[in-house]
Amino acid sequence: MDITTEYLGLKLRSPLVPSAAAPLTENIDNVRRMEDAGAGAVILHSLFEEQLIREKFELHHHLTHGTESYAEAITYFPEPELFHVSGEEYLEHIRTAKAAVNIPIIASLNGFTTGGWVEYANLMQQAGADAIELNIYYVPTDPNLSGAEVEQNYINILREVKAEVTVPVAIKISPFFSNLANMAKRLDEAGANGLVLFNRFMQPDIDLENLEVSPHILLSTPQAMRLPMRWIAILYGKIGADLASTGGVQKGHDAIKMLMVGAKITQICSVLMRHGIEHLSVLEQEIKHWMEENEYESVKQMQGSMSQQNCPDASAYERAQYMKGIQSYKPPYSMADLRVSQ
Repeated sequence: MDITTEYLGLKLRSPLVPSAAAPLTENIDNVRRMEDAGAGAVILHSLFEEQLIREKFELHHHLTHGTESYAEAITYFPEPELFHVSGEEYLEHIRTAKAAVNIPIIASLNGFTTGGWVEYANLMQQAGADAIELNIYYVPTDPNLSGAEVEQNYINILREVKAEVTVPVAIKISPFFSNLANMAKRLDEAGANGLVLFNRFMQPDIDLENLEVSPHILLSTPQAMRLPMRWIAILYGKIGADLASTGGVQKGHDAIKMLMVGAKITQICSVLMRHGIEHLSVLEQEIKHWMEENEYESVKQMQGSMSQQNCPDASAYERAQYMKGIQSYKPPYSMADLRVSQ
């Protein structure tokens, strides 16, 4: 039984790829354990644009110490404790990870603007990264900024990074575009080797005791996989870039669904946070067991088989699915029960 797949031109032993979860991928021993448990590749935690900007600013400070601008300008940048990995430390982490394992190591850049920070993509390549994932984390809040300008920013970032490197580049995007299909096509034409669907923005919470806005990380659930599954199915066969899913995969059957709609890999994070790195082998066995029961000889055989392109009812991924879902829903109570309770 062949569970190998190809992603970004890289041949992977498995479609299960641990993604950028800082507590897991910052530790080289964990990366080794991921390989031992069956990971096809590892996507490292992200290097943040803000960190690189701060490092450049601090260098400038040492060169221009005593000028009037420093005292005010430094307040524009986050406090140092927000960042625990410097640019050079990240590059060394890539080198160490490459020396420690035989599976591909994919570096991650997290940013939201164009600029000199993309030069780090070339340094990541020099450090040995097999590919780079652009994790564009951007929440536009300026009411004067048009949707077209937001979209062009994504294109510009991708093009700048592609100009710096020769290794494959994937781009992790959000679902919040007026026409996601068109945006995917434009990114494909701009040179993206892969699209990762979707970036899950962390939503802030309110700390009522301290009356402050605070981060509140919620691990993804199986419900989160519905949106990327739908769009991977729609985009499969319409663009040349590889498609990767992220978010919601908790079981082997979840990964199988993503593969069947057209994903080349399924990125996993929350399930490993919940059950440990060794749970990778459980997911792999679940995939193999299902394939054996359903007489599939390879992962490639099922990739795209349930995409919109190959589905007997192509409208199932569009508006008809909504209407059918409403008509088929059965509430846990009858209207008579509802009248009695009133």
